[in-house]
Amino acid sequence: MSPKTLILIITIITITLTTVKSDDDPGFIKLPGTTTSSVCGDSLNAGSCPVKCFRASPVCGVDNVTYWCGCSEAICAGVDVAKAGFCEFGDGGSGAGSGQALLLVHIVWLVLLGFFVLFGFL
Repeated sequence: MSPKTLILIITIITITLTTVKSDDDPGFIKLPGTTTSSVCGDSLNAGSCPVKCFRASPVCGVDNVTYWCGCSEAICAGVDVAKAGFCEFGDGGSGAGSGQALLLVHIVWLVLLGFFVLFGFL
């Protein structure tokens, strides 16, 4: 196999693996319920901060940040819980979506440049 073919295959695999597909309703990593009261309950308090997390049970805060250790981590951060499960990318939050996309493009570019230098094309 020629080096150009190998570079082409690696490029296609890299682009394919870095493509992220987001479903409207992910059916995994969710807790039952969708409201703050049914997700967190009323028995949690901020007295157990910092949170020691042994199992991921993500919740999405109203600040559009995913708190992977659940309601107790969100409460320690002083944030109300918007829904059970992780936050969707680009769902109207204040996060910098274009900045993250630019970072991804930059990382892919550096990986490709590294391959080209490693295999002696540049």
